[in-house]
Amino acid sequence: MDIEGFYDENEARRESAEHEFGDQWTDAAGTNYELAWVEATGELYLMMEPEAPITEDAFGDYTTGQAVGGLEVRVIATVSTIEELEERLTGWEEASQAPNSLAWLAARFPGS
Repeated sequence: MDIEGFYDENEARRESAEHEFGDQWTDAAGTNYELAWVEATGELYLMMEPEAPITEDAFGDYTTGQAVGGLEVRVIATVSTIEELEERLTGWEEASQAPNSLAWLAARFPGS
């Protein structure tokens, strides 16, 4: 679902504090993701920014046009407390820098 739909679906998400766990997560194809946790709902989610097309303008400069679509969100787990989440994510800073780091994340949240 897109980010606006995510927040519109549950107003508690919009009002809540969020904890960020990096924006360098990648899948096997190299797509970048951000990881965040919504305090009020306990939802741990991945957010992916869509690819923006790169074009060459009439002056030979390369520019990114408008992004295609909006930010996409996927809830991957519900974790009751920040303490439990931090324990399950021990080592995330280093792990998120590795290629296909979502595999490391998936191992900590099976079934997501």
